Amino acid sequence: MLQINKRKRIMLFVIGALAIGFLLLTAFVFFFPISFVDREFSEEVQEHHNQFLDMVMKGISWVGYMPAAPVIVVGTALIFYIFKYKKEALFVVFTMLSGVISSTIKLVINRPRPSEPLVRIIVKTQQQSFPSGHVLFYVMFFGFLTLLMYEVKTIPKYIKLPVSVISLLFIFSIPYSRVYLGAHWFTDVTAGFLLGLICLYILSVLYLKQLLSKK
Repeated sequence: MLQINKRKRIMLFVIGALAIGFLLLTAFVFFFPISFVDREFSEEVQEHHNQFLDMVMKGISWVGYMPAAPVIVVGTALIFYIFKYKKEALFVVFTMLSGVISSTIKLVINRPRPSEPLVRIIVKTQQQSFPSGHVLFYVMFFGFLTLLMYEVKTIPKYIKLPVSVISLLFIFSIPYSRVYLGAHWFTDVTAGFLLGLICLYILSVLYLKQLLSKK
């Protein structure tokens, strides 16, 4: 019991730190929409570019665009539902709330997207820039998939490993992709990652509570 309480305190401390980090970033971006840090980071990321890398980065980001994102989420949920994982299917659908969350914050902060000549624009995007909706969605959706691969013991190992590896690759490559494509600043993707972790934690806690109550 003491060990469990200690873990809870540690997790709450981590989530609190993430929340503070996100709020500080939000305040920083609100008062300094274009910072030296963002410009320097984009310059470093975009310094070495070629057509092949352009194609790879576009492919990584494609999953987060409309209509690909909702199709992938609903398709994944249907697969879980067909194989009798109804609760898992429902929680997978909940990851689409990331779009509502990011769009709401974007409207409030109203930060413009990166533009030329400050950065090289490979993919033109709409909506506001802060936070990165792609990063938030990837952390929430692919992060939750990774959790399911660990928690659902009846899923075969030959499925668990590739799904987990692919999910983690998407999570850690999407921030780089968004900056490389000129779609976001460094602070956008960092905020998206922090917010994604917070949302993933909340979703995971709700799922695990349901799992324990069912047992």
